[in-house]
Amino acid sequence: MVLDNLHSRLVALLKVLLPLAALAVLATLFLFQQRIDPTRAIPYATVDVEEIAREAAIGGPTYAGVGEDGTAITVAAETARPDPADPRRMTAEAVRAALEMADGSRVDIRAAAGAVDGPGGRMELSGGVEIRTSTGYRVTTERLAAMLDRTHVATDTAVAAEGPPGRIAAGSLEIVAEAGARDRYLLVFGGGVKLLYDPGTAGQDGGKGRDP
Repeated sequence: MVLDNLHSRLVALLKVLLPLAALAVLATLFLFQQRIDPTRAIPYATVDVEEIAREAAIGGPTYAGVGEDGTAITVAAETARPDPADPRRMTAEAVRAALEMADGSRVDIRAAAGAVDGPGGRMELSGGVEIRTSTGYRVTTERLAAMLDRTHVATDTAVAAEGPPGRIAAGSLEIVAEAGARDRYLLVFGGGVKLLYDPGTAGQDGGKGRDP
């Protein structure tokens, strides 16, 4: 009889305690769950399209074409970004360009940065520009411009060069196709040219330093 009363009381007690424990567990879950704050989502709902366009980068772009005078022109970069105002214009980093002339000579150019104007067929390079020619010239300058539809490279900053005649310092440099001559190109220094002649490096051009 005593056992029956004890069992009845235990069952009655569990009927009360178990539902209370379940409620306590549910209450704990609700208290510790991450609540959603609708106001925190508002800043992320605004999309800046212009910023996305500015940040969009193209990895390893390459341009290749042939100029009207037969020069094969290749331009490559580490990264490039379109101009938000005009997608046909690009800015680039770690630019490499090569001009392979119809006479077999070659000009290689490297620069830290560049900008390509597609509609204008023009490329501008800046930041430690280095020019090397297949005839032995090495030229450094801060900035230059080059056409993409023909052979024409020009600087508007001072240049320092080493080549067959020796060391050259000048106010400008231009690489162009010689007028009236077929398959002939000129490397022209201008703007107060100073030459430190080195007979040990002088080539067959007599130190004139005009051909790439």
